[in-house]
Amino acid sequence: MVDAADKLAYFQAITGLEDPDLCTEILAAHGWDLELAISSFTSSNSNPSPSDASAAADIDASARALQPSEPSPPGLAWKLIKLPVSIISGSLGLISGVIGFGFWAAGGVLSYSLGMVGLGSGPSRNDQSSARLIPVSAAASEAMDFVAAFEREYGTSRPNFVSEGFMDALQRSRNAFKLLFVYLHSPEHPDTPLFCERTLCSDTFAAFVNDNFVSWGGSIRSSEGFKMSNSLKASRFPFCAVVMAATNQRIALLQQVEGPKSPEEMLTILQRVLEESSPVLVAARLEAEERQNNMRLREEQDAAYRAALEADQARERQRREEQERLEREAAEAERLRKEEEEAQERAAREAEEKQAALAKMRQEKAQSLGEEPEKGPNVTRVLVRFPNGERKERRFHNTMTIQTLYDYVDSLGCLEAESYSLVSNFPRVVYGQENLTQSLEEAGLHPQASLFVEINS
Repeated sequence: MVDAADKLAYFQAITGLEDPDLCTEILAAHGWDLELAISSFTSSNSNPSPSDASAAADIDASARALQPSEPSPPGLAWKLIKLPVSIISGSLGLISGVIGFGFWAAGGVLSYSLGMVGLGSGPSRNDQSSARLIPVSAAASEAMDFVAAFEREYGTSRPNFVSEGFMDALQRSRNAFKLLFVYLHSPEHPDTPLFCERTLCSDTFAAFVNDNFVSWGGSIRSSEGFKMSNSLKASRFPFCAVVMAATNQRIALLQQVEGPKSPEEMLTILQRVLEESSPVLVAARLEAEERQNNMRLREEQDAAYRAALEADQARERQRREEQERLEREAAEAERLRKEEEEAQERAAREAEEKQAALAKMRQEKAQSLGEEPEKGPNVTRVLVRFPNGERKERRFHNTMTIQTLYDYVDSLGCLEAESYSLVSNFPRVVYGQENLTQSLEEAGLHPQASLFVEINS
């Protein structure tokens, strides 16, 4: 049972009226009988007599398509059919969500066989076994069996029945923005062979259906074909119908044809249904394209935003890295400056300590020399020449050692070098470590001696 909201939406979609209050009043005036309200509205737009309008309201909406007057929107006579759960669940899962214009909505189901088992002719007897290696649903398996049997019986010049379940075919038609042409096959009916050979397999009719519809066929001997014949209330065969997807696992029955018909009669019926449903399909296609364009635009905007964001982040990262580099360099320079200052301070401190130590050492050595003795037979006069040409002279007791002479030179502070030797020229004698304990007289430097300072390398 269709609820009030669905009826109102469907009535607006079919009549093209946008005022919900007006549509509610019309439906209420007809006791919320959707078919009666649509029939009455389309009949009133065609300006019929009151008796004609009353008669049109009693016509079964599933039997024919009403003829609207221009420029009114298409006045398709149709009724909603709720599919049994066994058909809806015959594929892998439900797909829901309204798209398009009015009641053009998602109601199909995708199976493993979608796009895998062929969109045109079904498998022949030779390749049927290999095709079955692809996992398919039970409904798709029945559809492939029907296509194969139809080809064996009537050839390949026929509508391209899809080799998949009804709900998958309905989904395919929805995706292609086409109506679904349904054929229910009754093998035992006496009119079936002639209808299949002369009408369905007519080149003109098959080409028209293949160009404008998605086709699905099923044998009433099969499970899904039998269930669909009950859902569509097929009372006479051959049976054909034109349906489209609606909401809540329902289909909209736009046209049904019962009994044998010539190719010309079928073409006339299908052409009329196609013309009347064209505005709905075009609107659905345009809406889908607009939605896709909007989605693409949003994706492009999102991509541009992400690119700009990434660029900003990259610049911020570079700025931060540059700042961190400068901070590291500044910190390193500050560290080096402090180290240099500390080194200079340490060097100055060490120099001061060294100078203080030298001064103390000179003072101690000068004190160790004692008072310079007066001239006498036991006094040796020593002349010391330095590398810079400076000369120093002093008297020593002849019993003083060579070490005393070194102490004397050290106490003067005239040398920067720490390692040196006292040397006499004629003959050349170096008074080194081994001579430090000799007395001046023992070293042959008494009563006088001339020595020069030689810097050790």
